[in-house]
Amino acid sequence: MSMRYKAVVFDFDYTLGDATDAIYAGFVHGFQLMGYPVPDREAVRHTIGLLLEDAYTKLTGDESQEGRARFRALFSSVARPMQAAGIPLCEGAEALLRALGAAGIATAVVSTKHTETLESIFDHYGLRDTFAFIIGGDLVSKPKPDPEGLNEAARRLVLDKGEILYCGDTTIDANAARNAGMDFCAVLNGTTPGEAFAGLPHVHIAPDLIELRTWLGLDRSAPGCPL
Repeated sequence: MSMRYKAVVFDFDYTLGDATDAIYAGFVHGFQLMGYPVPDREAVRHTIGLLLEDAYTKLTGDESQEGRARFRALFSSVARPMQAAGIPLCEGAEALLRALGAAGIATAVVSTKHTETLESIFDHYGLRDTFAFIIGGDLVSKPKPDPEGLNEAARRLVLDKGEILYCGDTTIDANAARNAGMDFCAVLNGTTPGEAFAGLPHVHIAPDLIELRTWLGLDRSAPGCPL
């Protein structure tokens, strides 16, 4: 296989998995107990990818540390068990991860989601061992677009930044890759349209993970990787 990347690092929400139901349930629970109206589901979907506290502030206007912390606790009491019990993976995710492994390409996750939640999700599908490691938001001091998580990923992989591709679904992910000096591939499984990435560095915009697998040259019937 002719591709220059030795590792592919993924965001999670709307890149590899769809936790919308669990996330929305957590928002509804938190908002109801804190006296806010039940949030619109689409409004919640458009916050996925933000730090949870920032999503809460965006939808409520409450910037207090007390409110943000209380919301996280209430949200987590409902959303984390639901996610650990199993959420849908995006179409083509398992095939892509296993194809990368078969090709000798290392994989990892850098996400704002809690590490244990991510581990539980991948355990549910028997995919946890496909990753070299998982870095959740609880393992970094600064969330994306700060490059801390991606810098730590490069350190653990013991690779140059140019040998790593980061795949995500939001402009936050694109900016994190830019700040880390990594190539970025947008995956359009979420709410961010392709044109939003036009002004940001990217090597590819994949409509889904099935196309991404082909673009990476991982299908036997596909032509060589276009990189």
